[in-house]
Amino acid sequence: MEQTTHRSAAVRDGLGVGVAVGLSGVAFGAAAVTAGLDVAQACVLSLLTFTGASQFALAGAVGAGGDLVAAAAGALLLGGRNTLYGLRLAGLLRPRGPRRLLYAQGVIDETTAVTLAQPTEQAARTAFTVTFASLYVTWNLTTLAGAVGTSFLGDPGVLGLDVVGPATFLAILWPRLAASARLRTLAAAAAAVALAATPFFPPGVPVLLSAVAVLLVVIR
Repeated sequence: MEQTTHRSAAVRDGLGVGVAVGLSGVAFGAAAVTAGLDVAQACVLSLLTFTGASQFALAGAVGAGGDLVAAAAGALLLGGRNTLYGLRLAGLLRPRGPRRLLYAQGVIDETTAVTLAQPTEQAARTAFTVTFASLYVTWNLTTLAGAVGTSFLGDPGVLGLDVVGPATFLAILWPRLAASARLRTLAAAAAAVALAATPFFPPGVPVLLSAVAVLLVVIR
């Protein structure tokens, strides 16, 4: 009975987080098209990348006219934290064979948080599966909706949609910054590095340099 209760709670948590967070895919779809990507490119990014912060970072760098290699490198650095999540979840989820690739695709902030919040291993596995499935489906559908809707506008920037990406990216980070003075210090230092580098490097590179600086501090 208790086990069933835990699993029911895991399903409820997973669906709640998956659908709620997945709705912000509309903002990514709009930001991607505003940055110059087409609908297909925005959808492929959500299908294959599936990590919001990295997607917004890449779209923002491209929109600013940045080099694609630098933009992709910055997005990859941001997504590197998912590797640490994967190490933490591997022993708990214990995927086998080809399922490892599928599970790896689903290791992001939200699935990790909901999974680790469960009281039992079975509930944790249920939470991961439900959160991943609901978030992946919702995120990709809303990305399509946001991209298609924005593509019909002559100039999305006229409506101020060019700020959607940075604003949503900040909203994603804000809860973590509010909860940790150390992260606020790192964020301020990263912003200082990016601002100092902006006059000397093309768009996208300053963000990459700030990410590398923060990574070095964290590793140290």
